[in-house]
Amino acid sequence: MSTQSAALVQKLWGYCNVLRDDGLSYGDYVEQLTYLLFLKMADEQSRPPLNKPSLIPEPYTWRNLVSLDGDELEAQYRKTLEALGHQPGMLGIIFRKAQNKIQDPAKLRRLVADLIDKEQWTTLGVDVKGDLYEGLLAKNAEDLKSGAGQYFTPRALIRAIVEVMRPDPGRLPDDGATICDPACGTGGFLLAAHDHIAAHHLLDADQKKHLRSGLLHGWEIVDATARVCAMNLYLHGIGDTESPIRVADSLAADPGDRFDMVLTNPPFGKKSSFVVVNDEGEAERDSLVIVRDDFWATTSNKQLNFVQHIKTLLKINGRAAVVVPDNVLFEGGAGETIRRKLLHECEVHTLLRLPTGVFYAQGVKANVLFFDRRPASERPWTEDLWIYDLRTNKHFTLKTSPLGREDLDGFVACYNAENRHERTASERFRRFAYADLVARDKANLDIFWLRDESLEDGENLPTPEVIAAEIIEDLQAALDQFALVASDLSASEAAPGS
Repeated sequence: MSTQSAALVQKLWGYCNVLRDDGLSYGDYVEQLTYLLFLKMADEQSRPPLNKPSLIPEPYTWRNLVSLDGDELEAQYRKTLEALGHQPGMLGIIFRKAQNKIQDPAKLRRLVADLIDKEQWTTLGVDVKGDLYEGLLAKNAEDLKSGAGQYFTPRALIRAIVEVMRPDPGRLPDDGATICDPACGTGGFLLAAHDHIAAHHLLDADQKKHLRSGLLHGWEIVDATARVCAMNLYLHGIGDTESPIRVADSLAADPGDRFDMVLTNPPFGKKSSFVVVNDEGEAERDSLVIVRDDFWATTSNKQLNFVQHIKTLLKINGRAAVVVPDNVLFEGGAGETIRRKLLHECEVHTLLRLPTGVFYAQGVKANVLFFDRRPASERPWTEDLWIYDLRTNKHFTLKTSPLGREDLDGFVACYNAENRHERTASERFRRFAYADLVARDKANLDIFWLRDESLEDGENLPTPEVIAAEIIEDLQAALDQFALVASDLSASEAAPGS
């Protein structure tokens, strides 16, 4: 992040502490900044020298807002948010179900007049604006109480994944590439893919246009997260009047679209569910089993469903990198069916075992699974699965010892993106043949081979803080499992004839 961006982040974030006294959360604050920044930038673009037609209809422009004070400002702001939420395109995404959470008109006036209006946002440059917003999202994710961390994948991990996947723009106009994230959160994967292409390819005018408005596609089910994602992309120069983000449950149905690449970190929750009200007026939570003809198996496990959905989204020879929790590697029943089908019908070539203490959401032990979709074949497409163990004897915490991009250098080198068919085994990188994988009980891919030094030699124990963080993660994972069991038992007892 540049010095200018860091200073702006500190300035804007400092004011959040004032608003927190009024009960405004970090997430609420980022939302309000999103609304106001969009209005201000739309106003700047409608003025000389750009003189673009205003995206904002009268009487809801920035000029109408910044000229007011007190209760008139608060009333106009409320009307503006409500009106713009019914507009089509980008406006509808940004302002969908928008509400004013700043109840003190004086504090709203300070945010509008002193913090937003005094900057010329369109002249800051894409890098500065993008860094600024990413900085705000990162700070929001660090607040574990807000829950925003579940939508924010560590950027160091994203950069390493994109580096080995090497997205490209394709050749326009015939085959411009398309990249999808069906659970895009705040847009980290989409932005990293965009930046990688811009930095590593000399693009002509058509390719630059495609990069801005045709390359990237995302789904996000949560309105507030879709809003900040669309704004994040917009501040990086992606999208104009139309947003590449769709606000919808991507698992609900096959969209019909197919993509060259899927990069994603789906939600960590294992089971989909919904709340119903029974005959006694009590709320009950039922498992939501997704039934789709294009799926190999029917299950309520969201992560397993996302793996199947990603396979559907890929074009033939399309490539995917997906973050999955450990249970996807070993769970029986539908999990076994899906793993065997995936190994047969796709080329599953790489698995990165991630260390604990990496994600903002607690209780998660995760991996990155890399696979390519292939044409129908009687012979299995997977020949060898290479596994990189970045977990054993590795210890990270979010605050004192966060995962950095340099910590993934070993994996990036071993992946050998130049030619992944010419790889060399190492202490942390091993090859496992297809026949050996499918011969394992339940085709279990949860494979370890390194000795855990902390279990054998007390002198190699990590610091107390790291141990405490790992204990918390394990306990949270256990609690999540118990909650699922309790939920299933309750559903079973409530079922007719039980």
